[in-house]
Amino acid sequence: MSAAIKERSREEYKAQEERLRAVWANPAGWRYWTSVNNFQIGLWYGSAAFAFMLFAGALALLMRLQLAVPDNDFLSADFFNQAFTLHGTVMMFLFAVPIFEAVAIFLLPPMLGAREMPFPRLGAFSFWSFLLGGIFVCGSIFFNAAPSAGWFMYPPLATDKQFSGIGADIWLLGLSFIEVASIAAAVELIVGIMKCRAPGMRINLMPLFAWYLLIVAGMILFAFPPLIAGDLLFEMERMFDWPFFDAARGGDPLLWQHLFWIFGHPEVYIIFLPAIALMAMIVPTFSQRPIVGYSWIVLAAVGTGFLSFGLWVHHMFATGLPQISLAFFSAASEAVAIPTGVQIFVFIATMLAGRVIFSTPMLFGTGGLAIFVIGGLTGVMVALAPFDWQAHDTYFVVAHLHYVLIGGMLFPVVAGLYYYYPLIDAKKLSDRLGRLAFWLMFCGFNIAFFPMHLSGLRGMPRRVFTYPAEIGLDWLNLISTAGAFIFAAGVLVVVFDVLRPKHREPRGEFNPWNAGTLEWISESEENWGVRSIPIVRSRYPLWDQKDLARKVNGGRYYLPDAEEGWREGLVTSVLDAEPIQVLRVGGTSHVTIVSALSLGAAFIALTFHWWIATALAAITCFCAVIYWLWTGTGEIPEKPEKDVGLGLSLPLYASGPDSVGWWAMFITMVGDGTAFASLVFGYFFYWTIHIDFTAGIAGPDAAWSLAAAILFAAAWGLMVAARMFNRRGATAAMRGLLVLSLLTTVAASAAGLAAPWSPGMDPTRHVYPAIVWILVIWVLAHAALGTVMQAYCLARSLAGRLTPKHDMDLSNVVLYGHFLLVTAVITFATIGLFPAAM
Repeated sequence: MSAAIKERSREEYKAQEERLRAVWANPAGWRYWTSVNNFQIGLWYGSAAFAFMLFAGALALLMRLQLAVPDNDFLSADFFNQAFTLHGTVMMFLFAVPIFEAVAIFLLPPMLGAREMPFPRLGAFSFWSFLLGGIFVCGSIFFNAAPSAGWFMYPPLATDKQFSGIGADIWLLGLSFIEVASIAAAVELIVGIMKCRAPGMRINLMPLFAWYLLIVAGMILFAFPPLIAGDLLFEMERMFDWPFFDAARGGDPLLWQHLFWIFGHPEVYIIFLPAIALMAMIVPTFSQRPIVGYSWIVLAAVGTGFLSFGLWVHHMFATGLPQISLAFFSAASEAVAIPTGVQIFVFIATMLAGRVIFSTPMLFGTGGLAIFVIGGLTGVMVALAPFDWQAHDTYFVVAHLHYVLIGGMLFPVVAGLYYYYPLIDAKKLSDRLGRLAFWLMFCGFNIAFFPMHLSGLRGMPRRVFTYPAEIGLDWLNLISTAGAFIFAAGVLVVVFDVLRPKHREPRGEFNPWNAGTLEWISESEENWGVRSIPIVRSRYPLWDQKDLARKVNGGRYYLPDAEEGWREGLVTSVLDAEPIQVLRVGGTSHVTIVSALSLGAAFIALTFHWWIATALAAITCFCAVIYWLWTGTGEIPEKPEKDVGLGLSLPLYASGPDSVGWWAMFITMVGDGTAFASLVFGYFFYWTIHIDFTAGIAGPDAAWSLAAAILFAAAWGLMVAARMFNRRGATAAMRGLLVLSLLTTVAASAAGLAAPWSPGMDPTRHVYPAIVWILVIWVLAHAALGTVMQAYCLARSLAGRLTPKHDMDLSNVVLYGHFLLVTAVITFATIGLFPAAM
């Protein structure tokens, strides 16, 4: 009898495993390219980011060849400008940030004890958007149409079509598309880390990698939107001659610098912190002990992220700002060294407290930190305004930037590559090749970039394509060029190590480093996630919870089966990770590719002013997204609850703050609100720099502005009432209120349009009407999206997919309505009262 029971248990276990594999494993054929498996998308993302990095590195080598000797004519001035612009653009936008989004999509689900991120299709959409935007931007150089005004695109030269050509439009719209991908990835990461952790993984038990990625995703949410706002102003000037940066018509080029560097300096820490996150996983493993000072390093990471937003004027010391501003931002620039130093000292303390194994990952990691410390010291130097005035726009800054970014980011990334490569197919990269690559990269880097400090102090300016022989820079530049090629040789060794055939090598252990975190728990050769979702009780569960891996892989924990054929995971509470819902995520679909390609086509067509093609692509994207939402979210389950194992039953549906969709909407609108706040900042920036901001031009009609604000408030009230009636079961009343809310939103939009239209404000005449129109257009665009959402909820109700108990869509739209109301009231109060009320 006992033997029969055991045999039946083995058969049931095999059947469960087969069902799980059928649902979660990578599909074959064309469906492979539309898969939303986090393992697969992470590999694609990382591979594309590394390919873009190699492309940018090749451009850097061309530039170093040009600068190797004085008066060189290897490259023309125009091609050199295109090369350095694309080099900086690709490294910052197409490698440094996307590589960590790739690592996060790849690592976070298993590290958190989950099978997938909460929005796998959003992750796939982010990847395809990033890939298409990157190809568009990088490919422009082969047609002599690449941007050539620097990766920072300073106006007024960059906004002048005569000087910058179409390259500026390619940079602007291509990068805007990539920024959409970055924000989409940030939303998924924040919701995944906050709501999809394994039961028991309280917020103070999260792996440090998850903490760092949560901080970085939040920084993306506040750093990228100001650049998007700046991009909007930039393109409106180039495309329609609205004078946001034209001083002759009231504009000011410094506004672009403020908006760009509000993004640009946090961007450095958005790049640096995930690299430190990799070190926070590697150092404890090879010290064979938990991290020393867990709370300290978390607080230091939060402090670094917070302070990074107070440093943007660090890049503008030479623009003539008031002395008190220089003093404040100089002090803030010095202060950020404190939390950064805390993180470095935590690693040193951990290594001192343990027994360090100097493996290849540790070699790259510690070497990178040594380089980063040198970059940090020169950063303290340029944080002092008097020194910055001397070193600004010289090769000293080039050296500082590369010491920080390559030491603080690239070396830890390569360390992470050697550390986590066994997760791909249980095979390690070569230690011998890895050590060779390290010493080539370490020595080559210092040979290349250390002499640039001296070049800069001798007065060599940045972004020059040649220099005369008699000023004493020839040997320094020749040494830098030689070092660059040595460094490139090390990178190629890493590439060879990754790409060399390994099919004859035996599979090794699944956890060859004896790591203690959950990403090393799965023994599946197909990488379809954890066999069952574990209960976590420590920061290093593989070290502290005996037999955890055996029990997880034996299906002893939550969701050991996929009996209904759905991809299922757990949603847990934010602080304590208590299970609250079974989340069903979308599976393989072509809609992500269609959405990304059509959106990319709209951006590309807009670049060349192909208006009909832009409209057709935008309509296609709109239809694809609606189909995506209709078929992939908010499905009413066949039963209210499900037994997830261990005697626990959880609901299959949630709305409001319990829903991951509600959190995604909230986080998205926070980013959207940041972009809006940046536009309002622009309005008051113009107001403060002009004695007469309006230049005698009549402002928006106050009555229409007031009417618009009141009508938007009424539309919001009707939406809230519709949700209330729906929850009471009054479906007919809810539908009527939805229709009234939609019509009121249309009326509010008409009133908002009339506010600047009735006095005949011409946005090409002066910056005052231009910035007013931008704010109004922002509100009207969001109102149009709101009406689509209202119509969508009405259609869902009529189709029986929105009911009193299943109202996730309506709850999310009401949340959107809160943000729309705030945006509308602030906009019409601003343009209606200021500066008239003053």
